[in-house]
Amino acid sequence: MAVVRRGRTSSVLSSVPLQILFYVNGIYYIFYFLATLAMIVYKSQVFSYPDDFLGPDLALLFIMAVLEVLRLYLGSKGNLTEEEAPLGLSLVITVGSVILSVYFLVWQTYVLKADVIINVVLLFTYGLESVLKVIAIAAFVS
Repeated sequence: MAVVRRGRTSSVLSSVPLQILFYVNGIYYIFYFLATLAMIVYKSQVFSYPDDFLGPDLALLFIMAVLEVLRLYLGSKGNLTEEEAPLGLSLVITVGSVILSVYFLVWQTYVLKADVIINVVLLFTYGLESVLKVIAIAAFVS
């Protein structure tokens, strides 16, 4: 799409599908965080959850939440301002979020079927978002 600004023509390179996905991921992550927190509390009450693992699991969930806020902010900012640096940094932070999601999918103390479902959805959205970020960065650079 071309935009005319004071006699100059420039094209808009920001990705609308990527921006929509940032919004959807933000809403989904709120659900993910609350559901995972509730399941950790549930597992600590119902199962013999080792006290040595309860603290680290909760800490990793809160670290993941901080990373998610930073990741979504930088990604959205980079996309809207058509700057590859914030978008690229968001892509790097996504790797950390993926590792933490895999932790909650595979390595946490108890993994319920609900854990598997919400983490698979989260990993799918991370993958889709990463592809769109790479395409947007390529468009910004060229």
